[in-house]
Amino acid sequence: MTSPAQHVAGFSWPVRVYYEDTDSFGVVYYANYFRFLERARTEWLRALGFDQVEMAAAGVGFVVRSVQGEYLKPARFNDMLEVRSHIASNTRAAVDFVQRLYRGDELLFDGRVRVVSIDMAKNRPVSLPAALRERLLPSIQPSVPSLT
Repeated sequence: MTSPAQHVAGFSWPVRVYYEDTDSFGVVYYANYFRFLERARTEWLRALGFDQVEMAAAGVGFVVRSVQGEYLKPARFNDMLEVRSHIASNTRAAVDFVQRLYRGDELLFDGRVRVVSIDMAKNRPVSLPAALRERLLPSIQPSVPSLT
């Protein structure tokens, strides 16, 4: 299954900034950028045909191991944004996502998120499901520079 937002190099997801996303200065509250990234990863899984509720019922879950973000320009109430995501690398149990938030062609936020697949009963790392790993492979772009 391929959605219009899915492409070989990764995935993009639209985000509208609501009033509840902003702080007292009218800009997106810093922690909400990570919420936008989380939604995009969830929608990417859904577009690939994976339901996290079904995966959890099978005992597989995901946890965020680390995050890193660079705030470049503010997003404001009612902005129409786009989260563009791809994979920088993966291991047996972890995936390193590069996720960037754009307003048109203007880069606002540059983020990195490491997600680990876990056995939910044991709360220990476990291999990514083979079918998921296979579906994610085309999205790996190791040449993306890291934040610093």
